[in-house]
Amino acid sequence: MDEKQRILNALREIRDPELGYDIVSLGMIEEIKIENGKVHMRLLPTTPMCPYLPYLIEAIAVKIKKLGYDVEVEIDLENQWSPERIDPEVRKKLGI
Repeated sequence: MDEKQRILNALREIRDPELGYDIVSLGMIEEIKIENGKVHMRLLPTTPMCPYLPYLIEAIAVKIKKLGYDVEVEIDLENQWSPERIDPEVRKKLGI
C-alpha cells in the first residue's frame, strides 16, 4: 500500500460529527502532498462556517502523526464543497 493510501485509510476513521460519515467519503479531502516526512493537506469543509473545523483539524493531526509524519492542514475556503463530492454509496445512503 502506498503512503497516500495509508493516509487516506487513517483519515477514513474520522467522522464528520453532523453527517456521521468519514471525511474521505464525504469528499472533504481536496489534496494530499507528502514531502520530506511532512504531509500537507487541504481540507474542504462542507460549509465555510463549520463549527467542527477545530475538531476535524485536531483529529487529522492526531491520525497523521500516528503514521509518523508532521502535518499541515490548510482549510480551503476558496473552493466550494458540494454533495457531488460525496462517494456514490454514501450519497445513496443519505438520499442525495
